[in-house]
Amino acid sequence: MNRPTERNSRRTGSARVLVVDDEADIRELLELSLIRMGLTVESAGSIGEAKRLLDEKTFDLCLTDMRLPDGEGIDLVRHISANCADLPVAVITAYGSTENAVVALKSGAFDYLTKPLALEQLRTLIKSALVIPQHATLSPSGMPVLLGQSAAMQAVRFTIEKLARSQAPVYVTGESGSGKELAARAIHSNGARRDHPFIPVNCGAIPENLVESEFFGYRKGAFTGADADHDGFFQAANGGTLFLDEVADLPLAMQVKLLRAIQEKRVRKVGAATEEPVDVRIICATHQNLQSCVEAGKFRQDLYYRLVVIELRMPPLRECREDIPLLAGVILERYAGGAGPRLSAAATSVLASYNFPGNVRELENVLERAVALAEGDEILPDDLQLSPPSIVADSSTGGGKWPLQDYLDRIEREAILDALEQTRFNRTAAAKVLGISFRSLRYRMERLEVS
Repeated sequence: MNRPTERNSRRTGSARVLVVDDEADIRELLELSLIRMGLTVESAGSIGEAKRLLDEKTFDLCLTDMRLPDGEGIDLVRHISANCADLPVAVITAYGSTENAVVALKSGAFDYLTKPLALEQLRTLIKSALVIPQHATLSPSGMPVLLGQSAAMQAVRFTIEKLARSQAPVYVTGESGSGKELAARAIHSNGARRDHPFIPVNCGAIPENLVESEFFGYRKGAFTGADADHDGFFQAANGGTLFLDEVADLPLAMQVKLLRAIQEKRVRKVGAATEEPVDVRIICATHQNLQSCVEAGKFRQDLYYRLVVIELRMPPLRECREDIPLLAGVILERYAGGAGPRLSAAATSVLASYNFPGNVRELENVLERAVALAEGDEILPDDLQLSPPSIVADSSTGGGKWPLQDYLDRIEREAILDALEQTRFNRTAAAKVLGISFRSLRYRMERLEVS
């Protein structure tokens, strides 16, 4: 079994790589390439031989073929994940078998290489694998952290620590305000790309006619107003992570181009004659059900399988009620700097019993308002301006009409949802049905957390 202390000491010297492949010519090619990179190489032709070497020696990286004489490479990946948790392992797969690579990634593989092997791709993988932090922290300097001691949040942090060691695409799901971008930043800042840019993109906020130029950049003179060359999101994130928030809002035409960019790792600027290479890790998120979008024909199935390799679910705040007092204390400290009012026991109880449909984002808004309204050194339940749980849960009775703002918001939300369903979720058509502008509809949908 690998010993982490020995592995960490090797980072300063010649790293040792284990190559597992039953084809002698592939092993020789990999050995020569890795030795030229200054690495020490051991090789094995079977899973049994690889396990023996893993028991006897310490390695910093393992490269394994998917098809071996005594089993599948996935079996070795699982063995390493269970017994050598700090050892990055990458799989080598032939064209047409990327579905096996996806299974390997979900089982704990760091990345995968495709045959025929490309030297540049191998170098990129080696560079990423040998700088992975073995004991990543989820509180990098100057970065916000995912707080909470509930079982749900502890599970999220454990998963993020594993995902940070991989280069596989990650799909973050969760309700609005549940911390999807925060999770994506944690994955990036604890991984091999942490010293490179993290570029967040709200896919739903870009006008459809500008999506391609914003993502891939453009050449001077490509269109009216293109006065100089301009890099897009892919170039800005080169070497780092591109976070695609609300990816379900991408137009279908752009989904085709995004799929090619991810597959080929190359992009073509608008107005350019040639493509340029880019190296980015993709993390995407949406509060919508992406599988349902595929079934409805709004999202391409091939792109779905490229993006949804590993799924990370962010729990809603109502599943982490025991974390609310801690979160509230941190938020109040940020707003008031320790000099403002504190939560009374009664106010804390009200917060813990509220469902928070807007999750942590709503908690922040509630506390910011409460700080402004509190008259003494304590925040009282009335300062929170929250509906009692019985009113939140029951909208069919007369009592559901109070407080007035909650009742009006509920009516407005229902009207918007009805209009969207009537127009098959065409927001432009829904705005016409409602008699408001498209901009106004978008604002109202964001305010009311309508998806």
